[in-house]
Amino acid sequence: MPADYTEQTLSSRVAHQGKLLTLKDDEVRLPDGRSARREYVLHQGAVMVIPLFEDGSVLLERQYRYALRDHFLELPAGKIDPGEAPLATAQRELLEETGYRAREWRHLITLHPCVGYCNEKVELYLARQLTHEGHAGEDGEFIECIRMSLPEALERSRRGEITEAKTIVGLLWAEKLQAGQWE
Repeated sequence: MPADYTEQTLSSRVAHQGKLLTLKDDEVRLPDGRSARREYVLHQGAVMVIPLFEDGSVLLERQYRYALRDHFLELPAGKIDPGEAPLATAQRELLEETGYRAREWRHLITLHPCVGYCNEKVELYLARQLTHEGHAGEDGEFIECIRMSLPEALERSRRGEITEAKTIVGLLWAEKLQAGQWE
């Protein structure tokens, strides 16, 4: 049986409450009896979608990310609203951000992108049989949709042009699916 290194919460306070995130500051008891501080972010969860076309190409988004002051290529993603089912979020985000609907949806995996300081979990979905319906976009979001072959997207990841971790995981997952290596 593995060792139990569970930390016990001694005290907890909200250091900051924002619209999207909550920053917590806790004091914990370590397995050896000493105490330590733990700062971490609470996040309501998100989804990410791999929009995969019949020809094997994928739909990416190019958008500006303020925290890093740069533009990024990413798969469509968005936060889960309170009370919203993750699949409904995936369907809503795909339509809002890209103007596409999918007739086939498949949940692939739950990702935990930042386990060292955040409780965020991201539900990864595969979307197929895509049809473009158009969209008005979400207020305050400025997104350019870019369709490209999966090999090109993977090559851009290899060259460091696509650096967003969830997107890289999604592209590698899509590659395994297309190769018939994963169901």
